[in-house]
Amino acid sequence: MPNRPARSVCAAPPHSRPESCATLDRLTDALLAARTADGHWAGELSSSALSTAVAVIALTLVDRRRRQDTLGTLAGGGIEWLVRTQNADGGWGDTTDSPSNVSTTALCWAALTIAGADDAPAAAALERVRDWMRRAAGDLGPRALAETISRRYGKDRTFSVPILTVLALAGLLSADEPNPGGSGNEQRGDDRNQRIRDGIDHRTPGSESGVIGSGWRHVPQLPFELAAVPPAWYRWLRLPVVSYALPALIAIGQARHRQRPTRNPLTRLVRQAARKHTLRRLEAIQPRGGGFLEATPLTSFVVMSLVAAGASTHPVVERGVAFLARSVRADGSWPIDTNLATWVTTLGINALSRRPDWPDLLGPAERGTLSRWLLDQQYRERHLYTDADPGGWAWTDLPGGVPDADDTPGALLALHALSAHEPAHREAACAGIGWLLDLQNADGGIPTFCRGWGALPFDRSSPDLTAHTLRAWTAWRPALPDKLRVRTGRATARAVRFLEQAQAPDGSWVPLWFGNQGAPDDANPVYGTARVIEGLAVLPEAEATPATEHRAARWLIEAQGDDGGWGGAPGVPPSIEETSVAVAALAVFRRLPRAASVADLDHSVSRGVQWLTDATGEGRRVETTPIGLYFAKLWYSETLYPQVFALGALAAAATSDPL
Repeated sequence: MPNRPARSVCAAPPHSRPESCATLDRLTDALLAARTADGHWAGELSSSALSTAVAVIALTLVDRRRRQDTLGTLAGGGIEWLVRTQNADGGWGDTTDSPSNVSTTALCWAALTIAGADDAPAAAALERVRDWMRRAAGDLGPRALAETISRRYGKDRTFSVPILTVLALAGLLSADEPNPGGSGNEQRGDDRNQRIRDGIDHRTPGSESGVIGSGWRHVPQLPFELAAVPPAWYRWLRLPVVSYALPALIAIGQARHRQRPTRNPLTRLVRQAARKHTLRRLEAIQPRGGGFLEATPLTSFVVMSLVAAGASTHPVVERGVAFLARSVRADGSWPIDTNLATWVTTLGINALSRRPDWPDLLGPAERGTLSRWLLDQQYRERHLYTDADPGGWAWTDLPGGVPDADDTPGALLALHALSAHEPAHREAACAGIGWLLDLQNADGGIPTFCRGWGALPFDRSSPDLTAHTLRAWTAWRPALPDKLRVRTGRATARAVRFLEQAQAPDGSWVPLWFGNQGAPDDANPVYGTARVIEGLAVLPEAEATPATEHRAARWLIEAQGDDGGWGGAPGVPPSIEETSVAVAALAVFRRLPRAASVADLDHSVSRGVQWLTDATGEGRRVETTPIGLYFAKLWYSETLYPQVFALGALAAAATSDPL
């Protein structure tokens, strides 16, 4: 590592303890050392039981349909990983540090059923998962299973229908599904599962997947025919899935139609007529790398559904299988997504930039490399997948990414930190800010991908995204052309009103893309409130909302644990990630004159700094916590999160200089 200059970032009391300064410096050095050979950050997402299960199912069904065994090694490795990582209670969570949940456990059950539990460890795992599912659903009958899965997601069918599709593919929704408590049904179920594994059960007319038709009545029909209309119409159609799930809508809808077509002759005719057109649409929006959203779950659902729809040789399947084969890890598992390279790179830049000496830590050549890389990630053309205009950034540098309203503000803030005066940065900022302005909903808030999609949770305006956008707008506003600056000012006022209205009576906000497995409703109001406090803190005094900020700061201070750390909600065990975002938010807020009346602010920050210093062993270690939500309560942890968040928090607490 290059020699670094002596650091004086920790000069301001009361945060000048040598151990906290040493912690900050060690975290800084570790983050700088974690860059790739190309000079940016890539990070590493946790392995996922859910991803591994659905990848195993997709690869197994493709192999069996083709009567080959070219993918068996990959599927077998996945099964072995699932057996090794099964929780003691018989279920699985989304990460190896997650409690068992019904969605992931149901999919792992299906994977063991389809791929086969041919050795003693796998057979024992299958017995344990049956017991877990029986406890979760009440019994293993089709109705109980379908109701349990549907209840978890409510009106949003984005994830419930894919899970039910998998259970139907495994024969687990059929009328004579095995009941371990009764010998007759148990034997019939085992015989049926063997037929599924052998690929010889063709009770459904025309079935190419070796599955049993009766179970498909429990799978709601997705209206895949609606994907044939122009993308601009989607927001008005109130689709039962969120905007990013169009591939699942098409593929799963076609599988359900093939396996159990509607009795309505007109609807059946319309769907049959739309089949080829929507398959062409699916092929057109598939990224060149084969992975939809770079996500193993979505890609696997598409692949297995096309097999069930009689399209096992379709090019989408071929490219999807190639993506899954490339994505498997050495231990046999799959992650939720390939990487969050753009996201963690912007997090790293923005955390480092809180140190006043950061230009010395990253020299001109290094900053230039990061600048060029970030500029290259901006979308310059309309996105085929979401029909998004040019100007935004996605979470990854890979072709499956989609521009969104968390990565775009992060990239804008990083470019501002690298150089607000660079003409290329200003040009990119104008495009990115315009993109976010066009995304703003009528309620003043910012959604993730598409304006106007408000029916389902992951398409609604979100407090954390809105606050992040406020930070980007405010940072760049003085440098914008007059017309864009005026428009941004008006949009800022609307966004602030949205945040005021979205604030809970206790002063908190709940974010969209982060949660806590131990908190009520899996929510993470600590993360959400901290991010909104940071967003509001950058506003000029004339635009500020002190009462809103004070309520939020008091809530966050009161949510701090007796040990000085924060979990996702009051009373939840603390983590490095959540403590870091809370410390950073309060440290930023306490610099403002309008924060002077908030009691215990300095003391709360000081206690949080001490907790982070102790929890990281003064910067020598970091432990990850699953706080990320990758769509529909799908948890992940990211190796760089605790490192980057803690660095940013300690830097914010150590200096009184404005950000």
